[in-house]
Amino acid sequence: MDWGMQNRYNSLFNKKSGKTIFFAVDHGYFMGPTTGLEDISKAAEPLLPYTDVLMLSRGALRNGIDPEMTTPIALRVSSGTSILNQDALLHEGWSVSMEEAIRLNTAIAAFSITVGMPVSERDTILDYSALIDEAERFGMPTLAVTAVGRGLERDARYLSLATRMAGELGARMVKTYFCEGFEKVVETSLVPVVIAGGKKIPEKDALQMAKNALIAGAVGIDMGRNIFQSENPVAMMRAVNGLVHEDLSVKQAYKIFQDLK
Repeated sequence: MDWGMQNRYNSLFNKKSGKTIFFAVDHGYFMGPTTGLEDISKAAEPLLPYTDVLMLSRGALRNGIDPEMTTPIALRVSSGTSILNQDALLHEGWSVSMEEAIRLNTAIAAFSITVGMPVSERDTILDYSALIDEAERFGMPTLAVTAVGRGLERDARYLSLATRMAGELGARMVKTYFCEGFEKVVETSLVPVVIAGGKKIPEKDALQMAKNALIAGAVGIDMGRNIFQSENPVAMMRAVNGLVHEDLSVKQAYKIFQDLK
């Protein structure tokens, strides 16, 4: 990596633990005013002290985040259709230029690929490959988000395929789902892996999933709904912080959540 690429990439990680917490609030680019994110500023601001990377769209960044913020940005640079168009929901394309990403002081550019889906697989992979060419030219690392299409199981075989493909294409990091046998996904990946939080589940279950992923070799977590839709988002984020950066047990982290809520 050249200096600019390395500097951006290094900024994503906690210096003490070497791991990372992405706080994802990019849901509105296809879901609109998602529950818990009606006001981006109110949702994000209290959590920034415990967040390593804030993942969001350019519009949310410009209009909902104070420019004095110093948290590194993972900028969503792919889009396509809304939640109303279910059949094409996973068919995204490159939608934000590298010049725009740099103007917004982005640390890593995030793009969804759809491995295993007819038509959209080829289109998203070719678009992502073109993005990588441009991103590398500007010293911008990219995060491949492995979206899972209808009818495909979130198992180690499929997620290993998608994760390995992303690394082969040139991704610097991959965001994928946790599954049984997640060790295989990490071991066969060419680049570091963070897990996606997915849909809202009980807080203790979300902490257990995160712990299992870390034990299996993930370098961090990328959570959204399991934090901003928690009954107490700050308490949940602080519990996650202890789990990831202080190597707390699930029991210890959950106690933090219970005490603070």
